[in-house]
Amino acid sequence: MGAVVQGWFDTAFGTHSAEARAWLRGAALDWLFVAKATFAVLLTGWLAMALDLEQPGTAMMTVAIVIHPQSGMVIAKSFYRALGTLIGCAAAFAIVGTFPQQRVPFLLCMALWLGLCAGGASLQRNFRSYGFVLAGYTAAIVALPVVNHPQNVFNSAVMRVSEVMLGIFVAAIVSDAIFPQRLGDVLRESVRGQFADFIVFVRDSLRGALPRPELEKAHLRFVRAVVQIEAQRSSVVFEDVGVRLRSPRLRRFNHAFMAASTSYQSLHHLLNRLQADEQSPVRERLMALAGSLADALGPAGSEPRTAAQAPALSLRLAASAEHLPARAQVLRDGLQARSDRLDFDTGAELIQRIATELHEYSDAYARLALRNSAVSVAEAESNFAHANDWAGAAVVVARTTLTMLVMGTFWLASAWTDGAGAMLIATIFSGLMATLADPLRAIGYMLVGYFVGIVCGIVCLYGVLIHMDGFVLFSAALVPFLLPGFYLSARPAWPGVGAGYLLALLYTVAAKNTMGYDALHSINDSLSQLLGVVCAGAAFMLFAGASDSPWLLGRLLRKLRLQVVHACAWPLRGLLPRFESASRDVAAQIVAHTRPGSAPSREGLAWSLAVQETGRALIELRSALSRAEVPMPLRERIGAAMAALAALYAEPGREKYWQARELFSVSIDEAVAYPALMSPLHLIRLALLDADSVLGAYLRPSAQEHDHAA
Repeated sequence: MGAVVQGWFDTAFGTHSAEARAWLRGAALDWLFVAKATFAVLLTGWLAMALDLEQPGTAMMTVAIVIHPQSGMVIAKSFYRALGTLIGCAAAFAIVGTFPQQRVPFLLCMALWLGLCAGGASLQRNFRSYGFVLAGYTAAIVALPVVNHPQNVFNSAVMRVSEVMLGIFVAAIVSDAIFPQRLGDVLRESVRGQFADFIVFVRDSLRGALPRPELEKAHLRFVRAVVQIEAQRSSVVFEDVGVRLRSPRLRRFNHAFMAASTSYQSLHHLLNRLQADEQSPVRERLMALAGSLADALGPAGSEPRTAAQAPALSLRLAASAEHLPARAQVLRDGLQARSDRLDFDTGAELIQRIATELHEYSDAYARLALRNSAVSVAEAESNFAHANDWAGAAVVVARTTLTMLVMGTFWLASAWTDGAGAMLIATIFSGLMATLADPLRAIGYMLVGYFVGIVCGIVCLYGVLIHMDGFVLFSAALVPFLLPGFYLSARPAWPGVGAGYLLALLYTVAAKNTMGYDALHSINDSLSQLLGVVCAGAAFMLFAGASDSPWLLGRLLRKLRLQVVHACAWPLRGLLPRFESASRDVAAQIVAHTRPGSAPSREGLAWSLAVQETGRALIELRSALSRAEVPMPLRERIGAAMAALAALYAEPGREKYWQARELFSVSIDEAVAYPALMSPLHLIRLALLDADSVLGAYLRPSAQEHDHAA
């Protein structure tokens, strides 16, 4: 459908600007989603009433939560939601069966279960988080209404599961059958865009060094591209059989991109360090060598986007990689100083590595078009490793559990008939918000949407629906209230407003076969909903996430730095893809939890660049050590240097910095006879000497050290 809309607008508005066509196309797709989502909600309501389900409004709310512009998103979301629903039902049976008519232990177990589910949701990067959220939410909607009548738990479970499953089924069918917008198409465009942008970026910047701010921007773009493609890949497998069969190739493609981008950043760090005039001969020779590689990437202005163009590029890169050593030897002649030759050899090895990795990258892109399903060893080992901070998950568990305990205690003490409703709303928001990077901001938007939704729900219920009879008039009355909510859901500028509005609207209307109009009950119910949302928001204020907690953000930074420790200690087999993906995963979390351009964001990016360069050099050093015949004293010396570097990254400090720097300088002096070790050793030492890096603060001795030296 996206291609049809794009073609229509290209024809109708060919004389207008590209920006206008893009805006009109985006607006058309937004309203297409609004129409599909509204139809799905109404169809679900009609089916639920025709099947005589107890609460058709629950099924309609399910559609509002699950529906998404991309059909693959809906299918993936629905799969995990269905799985979580079944697990939640099982948990409700277990809790109610273990503590029948015992409110205190019942609420304790329910609060702990909800907390564990919210914590599990916070550890996930994709739609698996919905499984955890629904496992908690379903247990609450099944068990809370029957706390005084445990014998009804089975009937409650059957009804809730039927309503939720109906909503999931209808949302998936409508989204996939009516002008579907395939997530697979989005993934393919992301892959094409990543490949073309990176090749063009490397080609155009190989002939000149990038300033560190530009390198940080490029690094941020690369991190986002890696995480985005992995998230899309894990969701598209539900929608596209072809993508599912090529999933290992996509992982290899993403890994090749990570490896090439890290090597490229290391090269530019080296070139920036060689800016001094006395080192200009080395830099000029390296720039000439890099220019040979740039020529192999194609002429200026070309942009390889299709997999059919990748084989030719791969052949050119393979030929360039073969000729680079001879070209490097010619350029090296004339360098007399040992330090100049070492700098040149390190840069030449990086350029050679970039050529090889770009060849692998283009080959991985070309293999995406192959129809056979055979998986190579490289593809099988290219897994994406996530790095989770369990302390953050523990905070989520404690926050949700305590919120539920406080609300449960209030419910028991006040004997409020709608206390269960307040707990249910707090459960939904605690679970959904736990998966977001900035929950306080999101819950603020959602609270606004929720309040407006309650007001609109009451107006709809008592101002319009009370005068209507029959499903056709019911739908006609509800549509004007649904449209703004789904439109806001399609607009990223107001995150959470549309979702909060729709949840409140449908919860307040509470569609049933026989509608009830009890104003006192509606007001009481609305107060309980608002109390649930406010309590969830207060819990997020008291137990802040990484976005608002310096302690948790500091733990993420330490988690990022620990990837260097892992590069020193973990087994070499499969270490490179594990390091590349885990370090970028943590960097993406830091970026998501910090405001762009803020001091914490800049600090996270600076550490990410240092970790990528140093960790990759350590892996290359360990690989060289595993292949070379190195005497034990030198091996022990290098091992001590790596241990000192790991200690520096685990807990940065001036004394540890100088110790690591001294040990690597000594190791380089002793490893002169082993060329394979020299380049990674020298690269690590240069990273330690980089005044512009995050370690630059330790570059100069402190005043106490100056006094001691004197």
